Amino acid sequence: MKNIRNFCIIAHIDHGKSTLADRLLQTTNTISEREMKDQALDDMDLERERGITIKSHAIQMDYVQDDEQYVLNLIDTPGHVDFSYEVSRSIAACEGALLIVDASQGIQAQTISNLYLAIENDLEIIPILNKMDLPGAMPEEVTDQIVDLIGCDPSEVIPASGKTGLGVDKILEAIIARIPAPEGDPEAPLQAMIFDSVFNPFRGIIAYYRVLNGAIKKGDRVKFVNTGKEYDADEIGVLKMDLAPKKAVNTGDVGYIISGIKKANEVKVGDTITTVENPCLNAVKGFEDVKPMVFAGIYPVDTEDYEELRYSMEKLQLNDASLVFEPESSAALGFGFRCGFLGMLHMEIIQERLEREFDMTVITTVPNVSYKAYLKKDEELVIVNNPSDLPDPAKMDYIEEPYIKASVITKSDYVGAIMTLCIEKRGEMTNQVYLTQDRVELSFDMPMSEVVFDFYDRLKTISKGYASFDYYPTDYRRSDLIKLDILLNSEQVDALSALVHRSNAFTLGKKICLKLKELIPRQQFEIPIQAAIGAKIVARETIKALRKDVTAKCYGGDISRKRKLLEKQKAGKKRMRQVGRVEVPQEAFLAVLKLD
Repeated sequence: MKNIRNFCIIAHIDHGKSTLADRLLQTTNTISEREMKDQALDDMDLERERGITIKSHAIQMDYVQDDEQYVLNLIDTPGHVDFSYEVSRSIAACEGALLIVDASQGIQAQTISNLYLAIENDLEIIPILNKMDLPGAMPEEVTDQIVDLIGCDPSEVIPASGKTGLGVDKILEAIIARIPAPEGDPEAPLQAMIFDSVFNPFRGIIAYYRVLNGAIKKGDRVKFVNTGKEYDADEIGVLKMDLAPKKAVNTGDVGYIISGIKKANEVKVGDTITTVENPCLNAVKGFEDVKPMVFAGIYPVDTEDYEELRYSMEKLQLNDASLVFEPESSAALGFGFRCGFLGMLHMEIIQERLEREFDMTVITTVPNVSYKAYLKKDEELVIVNNPSDLPDPAKMDYIEEPYIKASVITKSDYVGAIMTLCIEKRGEMTNQVYLTQDRVELSFDMPMSEVVFDFYDRLKTISKGYASFDYYPTDYRRSDLIKLDILLNSEQVDALSALVHRSNAFTLGKKICLKLKELIPRQQFEIPIQAAIGAKIVARETIKALRKDVTAKCYGGDISRKRKLLEKQKAGKKRMRQVGRVEVPQEAFLAVLKLD
């Protein structure tokens, strides 16, 4: 056990985690030259195309130093704020973390929040200065930033480059010297914590776990403590580039178990595995269930595909524990699901994975967050995840909306523009700290609902890509919110309703009406598009009718003959408008998401 090291790699998005992991795999000969490809651990097409890590990946490396054989378990983690749930799970399975900072960009928001996650779990931090081969690298400045942040000695910061392989041997030495070996009692009853699970179409669910005490042997009868289910350990082993079966996985090691589980809800991340004949006394203090931040409806384009969509979502949930969904129906779109996501990127990735992996084309409704509505009668609380669940305003006392603590790290040139954006989004500035002469950390309290739409994109735009953004939920606060309905031809389209702040209702209503006017095709009759708050119309646009020139056959003659023909046409259009249905094209739903 003294020769095992478990560590993960944490960093801000795009600071070179996966590339450095590639170098570690090559140096330890875990992966042959023939199998080597960039971002070797990212196995999803989407990850490779976008160059981001979406899922944590665990792999075991063997390393010899001073004639001693060491086993290194590495977990590569995502860097985007939407996937910080993956990071927190990986951290719980490790004793140490490599903190990677890009020498040309310095410390960014996600670096700090991932670092705090690691420090809370008492991990040993090894700071690494990556991308030293870039001409824009600023080693001295960034080293000072790291020293300020962790309070380490400047000599402890290892300069490295994932591209050229500089400093990789130093990193491996530091891992063995500084990261403590796992503690645990090999003689105690088995106690292992599940930190991830993946779905394999042939073998069912494969659970990844870290053994804290005892050992798990092939053929053992095991029990999952939280769900109370029992299984046979058909195959166990460790994670190399492929699964490597073994007879036993011992204390301190990271491994996998295949026991023919077919249902997603039977494997809970954070659950404890123990043996049936000699169970451990208490479960591991695992993870809290994930709290989704953004809610949106996902509907099949064809209503017949509803069952298939449900099947696809369940399969997807096995690979992504942070996706939450429940069935709902909408008057405009038929049957579908109300889904909870960790953020907008997460929502986009899920939608794309549904299309790629399961051939499901889906319509996504306007994303929103969950609100708390208090009724006047006996202070009853209603949780509102969907604008159409909002109770009648007459019975409602007040609404509370979720607030977040946002921290933005940026160059000092962009402070003004970023403050303006945050204040426009109803944020209150709480703190401003200069990390160095030209890097500022701004802290804001702001409503979650304002961040959901396009905040991240606009932040990147006004800061020319230099601002990094991170947030965590704080509490619920009272707010003056109202439901904005969109009416087409006097019929409400429930998929376009939104809960908005009273001060924004008029401008948002106007924008949506203008956008729909561009996107909805003209009909034979006139279509009014209205934005309404309750019974009060706050904005209106009209799509003019297509019409034939009925007076073309009158040459000369009296005006009353033309009048008669026009009146007759007008009556026909009026009758048509009463029975006409307006189809909303799919682009209209998507365009409303991208309103500025």
